[in-house]
Amino acid sequence: MTTNTGGTDADDDVFDADDDRYDTLVLPPDIQQVIDQILPSTDEIDRIDFNAVDYINQLFPTEQSLANIDEVIGGVKSKIRSLDNDIRLTIRGHSDTGIDEHKVLDEARNAIALLYQQMCEIKDKADKSEEMVKEITRDIKQLDIAKKNLTTSITTLNNLQTLIEGIDKTQNAVKKKSYGDIANLIHPVISVLEHFQPYMSIPQIQELSANVKELTVQINSQVRKECEDAFNGPNAKNFTPNPHFADVCKIIDVIDPKLRLDVINWFLKTHLSEYTILYQESQELAWLDKIDRRFAWLKRALVEYDEKYSRIFPSHWDMAERLTVEFCKITRRELANIMLKRKNEIDVKLLRFALEKTVGFETIVEKRFSGNTLDHANNPITNHLNVKITHSNETDDLNLSTNSKLKSSPFQGIISQCFEDHLDIYIAELDRSLSDQIQKFVDEHKKDGYPVFEGGEDTNNVLPTSGELFVYFRNCLVQCAKLSTGQPLLLLQQTFQKYLREYANRILTANLPKTNTGASTLVGTATIFIQNLPNIPSMLKEGETITKLNESEICRSCSVLCTSEYCVETIQQLEDKMKEKITKTLVDKITFESERTVFKTIIAQSIQILIQDLENACEPALIAMTKLSWQTLETVGDQSLYVTTIINHLKTIIPIIRNHLGSSRKYFIQFCTTFVSSFIPKFINHLYRCKPINMIGAEQLLLDTHSLKTVLLDLPSISLTVSRKPPPNFTKIVLKGMTRAEMILKVVLTPHESARQFVKTYLQFMNNDGDVGSFQKVLDMKAIRKPDQAHLIERLKKEHAAILASHQQQAQQQQ
Repeated sequence: MTTNTGGTDADDDVFDADDDRYDTLVLPPDIQQVIDQILPSTDEIDRIDFNAVDYINQLFPTEQSLANIDEVIGGVKSKIRSLDNDIRLTIRGHSDTGIDEHKVLDEARNAIALLYQQMCEIKDKADKSEEMVKEITRDIKQLDIAKKNLTTSITTLNNLQTLIEGIDKTQNAVKKKSYGDIANLIHPVISVLEHFQPYMSIPQIQELSANVKELTVQINSQVRKECEDAFNGPNAKNFTPNPHFADVCKIIDVIDPKLRLDVINWFLKTHLSEYTILYQESQELAWLDKIDRRFAWLKRALVEYDEKYSRIFPSHWDMAERLTVEFCKITRRELANIMLKRKNEIDVKLLRFALEKTVGFETIVEKRFSGNTLDHANNPITNHLNVKITHSNETDDLNLSTNSKLKSSPFQGIISQCFEDHLDIYIAELDRSLSDQIQKFVDEHKKDGYPVFEGGEDTNNVLPTSGELFVYFRNCLVQCAKLSTGQPLLLLQQTFQKYLREYANRILTANLPKTNTGASTLVGTATIFIQNLPNIPSMLKEGETITKLNESEICRSCSVLCTSEYCVETIQQLEDKMKEKITKTLVDKITFESERTVFKTIIAQSIQILIQDLENACEPALIAMTKLSWQTLETVGDQSLYVTTIINHLKTIIPIIRNHLGSSRKYFIQFCTTFVSSFIPKFINHLYRCKPINMIGAEQLLLDTHSLKTVLLDLPSISLTVSRKPPPNFTKIVLKGMTRAEMILKVVLTPHESARQFVKTYLQFMNNDGDVGSFQKVLDMKAIRKPDQAHLIERLKKEHAAILASHQQQAQQQQ
């Protein structure tokens, strides 16, 4: 046994490439998927895309891991032997049970055949049962059909009897002109006749149908004569309602829809004739100052209708509503004509009076009536007619408004629409009122001075006048939207835009502290500020004397900034509200983007003024730094006096600005970010001018730079008892800029005897910056002579070119 085991191990140690055991077995995907489901495995070796090289690299990632290679090989061999034994046992087991499997297969086939035979027998029995059930229920079905036919016959005979009796009774009523009986009989007769439409081929039914048609024509003729006598007879003007005519209306409602429309139009024309005469253009009552008399006339007419006519006309004719609608159309037409002819006599007071009365009347009408007569598609009186219904005014379209925006009520604007062409007078009055309001704000600031704010995070430094302005805007919008949601709202938008700019220029910009820099330059810089905050260059020039801001001027700049921010946010709300109110087809024309830009520019100006003032405060200290004798410095002490001066200025000014921008922290952070983005490059430029520098001087400057860096990193929270972590972007800018300043000084401290080593150190410290100008400034700080600089500059160019070539090569290899 020992020998055999040893032989097996020996065979396992020998790898034969031609051995079939080492061939890759590739199975179809569906079989492989089933195997994975039955025998799931997480072993890398069992994967379909197994890669031997990757597997070996995973086992031995480093050279040190090769120390346990014998142990890994032993484990793999043990696994192979285990798998071989499992395979052998499985194969032998299947070979031993081969005979039993054939026997089982035969038994299964026999069982299937037996099952099929039983299913066939069950199907035959089911078919026989179905035939038996049909035989049993055949008589029942015949009885059901007989019952149905009998019921239909009885119903038809009843309908026939009803039709014959109805025709006889109706003929007698026609002879007697008993319109009450006719009204009660004619509708059932026509309804019953509709049930005989399938039997029109029967001669008797045809005869009855002809009798009904003849009878209907006869009734129609009599009813028309009654209506003509009432409409055009000698007593037509003094027509008085009676129950007899109520029955006529009921008959008309059934047999002649067109005659029904004639009756409706006659009634409206008759009852509105007095109104058209009383309020024609030549009459004194027709002018706008007496417009309420028109509505009082309709009120009396409706009262009269309710008392005299409401019982005559069927309720679904909606005669009271039709009378009101026709009144509104006539009134709208007449008012439009008279206003066009007497336009010069219309003033704001008169227009507002007429509008208020008209809108109030429309509100009352829409509460009383549903507006069914204005919806001709769903109107039971006109929906069956494929024609356009016209009234006395043929030019009146059924669409009462050109406004495509859905209305809350069909009566909204039914009269007041005629005022839309004259609302420019109203808008002009609003323009004058807003002009007076702006002038009032200006006068208040001149008289009382700019408001003083205490500051703080919970304090709002927004000018009260801005809130008053937007409240006025809101009231104007609400009033105008009640009058029209069309073109006048565009005129109102132009008015708002005009006075937003007026407020921005006369209130906000006018109260910004004046600087030595021209206004045009400041606006240009502010525009750059909006587009690219971190890259605003300093507006100061060396030696230029600029007046510093006092605390009240700093507070005023902050207040202007907060007010501008409030205006930007509220303008957006105003725009959204106007888009909500205006007609959908005009929504795209509502925009206040240019006005928002104006206030954003003022924000930029305010921040730039604050930055400029802070730079002005630090400028003398930076100039003092360049004038110190850094070459003769003998010892390194505490931070220099110029650094202390800069820090003191920051500790004085920053808390004031932070306190007054408490409600606008995002702009305070922008202010801090923009300041350091401008101040640090200026500090580095002044650092380059500190030349020549000895080693002690460079160390002192490095200490000063580190002190300044520490203060700048904590700039947003300077002088606060509880420090707040600054935004990552701000920290990144400070670290990047001040680290460069520190690296410059570290290069100055580096010996330059070895040109190659010095250049490598420079590139390492300066993040591979190969700018010759910056390198030359560092050489000047080290007081290296010009002839010696040429050699170092040439070395810099070579080293930098080599670095660029190396980076390019690495990039190509990665691709």
